[in-house]
Amino acid sequence: MSEIGLLDHVFPTTTGEINLTQLDAAWLIIYFYPKDSTPGCTTQAAGFSCLKDQFDALNTTILGVSRDSVKAHQNFTEKQNLSINLISDKEELLCTHFNVIKEKNMYGKKVMGIERSTFIFHNGKLVKEYRKVKAAGHAEQVLEDLKALQAT
Repeated sequence: MSEIGLLDHVFPTTTGEINLTQLDAAWLIIYFYPKDSTPGCTTQAAGFSCLKDQFDALNTTILGVSRDSVKAHQNFTEKQNLSINLISDKEELLCTHFNVIKEKNMYGKKVMGIERSTFIFHNGKLVKEYRKVKAAGHAEQVLEDLKALQAT
């Protein structure tokens, strides 16, 4: 999981198809979230969108990933005025690769779902990961950590 090169696959997104191995940004943030248009996921996506200009200034691409369809992503993006690209991972290739599908307890019932997680890559190599993320304030934390990583 430590290298993006292992993900030589084309994924559908809100803005077309993307192959992670062909991105030209030196820095890449991939964050996983459970479901479009839910409160925590909206908070997280809006956080990254609000800070997108600052991430752009640091030559960093941000990609959100869930198992929702491209159509659901497009509706979510339009409704929330998001400025980040969202990957539809219906086949769970990325989710499996990053080991983010976990057993969760939803209203007393055990289900398999995405554990909110974020990964920072530099030149295709994993340099930082976050597991069991809390949505509020997460984008700000990632931005600060990215600045620190770039300063070293």
